Amino acid sequence: MDPAALPPPGTLARSAHLFRAFLAEQSDPDRFYSVLAADSVRELGRFLALAGADVVDVGGGPGYFADAFLRAGARYLGIEPDAGELTARGHAAAGTLRASGLALPLADESVDLCYSSNVLEHVPDPELMAAEMLRVTRPGGTVYLSWTPWLSPHGGHETGLWHYLGGQRAADRYARRHGHRPKNDFGTSLFPTPVGRMLRWARKVEAAGDARIVAIEPRYHPAWARWMIRVPGAREVVSWNAVMVLERA
Repeated sequence: MDPAALPPPGTLARSAHLFRAFLAEQSDPDRFYSVLAADSVRELGRFLALAGADVVDVGGGPGYFADAFLRAGARYLGIEPDAGELTARGHAAAGTLRASGLALPLADESVDLCYSSNVLEHVPDPELMAAEMLRVTRPGGTVYLSWTPWLSPHGGHETGLWHYLGGQRAADRYARRHGHRPKNDFGTSLFPTPVGRMLRWARKVEAAGDARIVAIEPRYHPAWARWMIRVPGAREVVSWNAVMVLERA
């Protein structure tokens, strides 16, 4: 998707456009992920120039983000641990590698941008994944992490709002109703990852002199509503999707 076709950044129109696309995630994944990737790459322009940048995308999936990054002129490598995700569009995208975000197969300080969209809540040790992303980023480079906090309305993913009554209960209910476990199964492929937890990690990293916190904000909100993520407790529910941006020291 051409980013020029998106509503202006930071506006309520952009938020509404993304929400409408999200409603089609299951029925029309091409539409949803193409819109999300184009919007995400445009948002990254607030923090760094992508043309000519070396980018690694942790959890790159079947190639929607690869397309968007390449259009922006970046040199792209996608990391994806799930073979099914890699081939969800029929084949693995060029420039992708099957590996884990918990042990990135990259040298220290080797990329300008280490990016991840909606992966952190699917690993059992999110601090380790964030530390790996920081490790492979060059000094002055950018780490961009986006994830769904557990207490947000979509925290349970396909189990709906039932996760508010307990993640295991929600997953078991889904299995009874559908005859199989959810793809995002609590305790196996879905884990509680609060905003506050990751912010504490980032502050420790910043205090150690390893990185600088550039931004923490809700990913899909209009610019005037970004303050919500600064409110402890409430941010876990109202942010929907959290973004943390670090600059490697």
